[in-house]
Amino acid sequence: MTVEVPEIPRQDRVELPAAETALVVVDMQNDFAHPEGALFVPEAAKTIPVIAGLLERFREKGAPVFFTQDWHEEDDPEFRIWPRHAVAGSWGAEIVAELAPRPGERVIKKLRYDGFYGTPLEHLLRLAGVRRLVVTGTVANICVLHTAGSAALRWFEVVLPEDATSALTPFDLAAALRQVTFLYQGKVTTADGVRLS
Repeated sequence: MTVEVPEIPRQDRVELPAAETALVVVDMQNDFAHPEGALFVPEAAKTIPVIAGLLERFREKGAPVFFTQDWHEEDDPEFRIWPRHAVAGSWGAEIVAELAPRPGERVIKKLRYDGFYGTPLEHLLRLAGVRRLVVTGTVANICVLHTAGSAALRWFEVVLPEDATSALTPFDLAAALRQVTFLYQGKVTTADGVRLS
């Protein structure tokens, strides 16, 4: 069976006010983004320098930065779906060293795919005056998509830089981009296309 991917609208450039925009880095942890990780996503390693560049630009502008961190207990029911990963306090659960959060940047420990589910993420974003999110990270059609979709359902505007997002397969990436643009009216661009003013 051949599946034709509907055209995904991409924007060369998206202008965003730094004071109202946050960068959300989804699950760039050792278990997903390091070659020795339990659920390594090979494409994730390629996004590390791209995300690092976005982090630098957000930090320079004083724009808020948030990280999500998959965080599971030893007997987490999710391990019936996926092999054991991101166990609380383990090396695998740590954010990769190249993207280490700085003091003052919030790390949101999450129990499921969605960064908003059971976490204070929405509350913290509202307190920071955020109305727009630039969502990056891994895995595109799982934790990135569920976090981006949940943000859109809370009326945050979502921007997804394609080159700062990784998936297990090209199909999975295309499916996530399709859903972000079609279902959630988000914008897809590149990291260079994200312009903070």
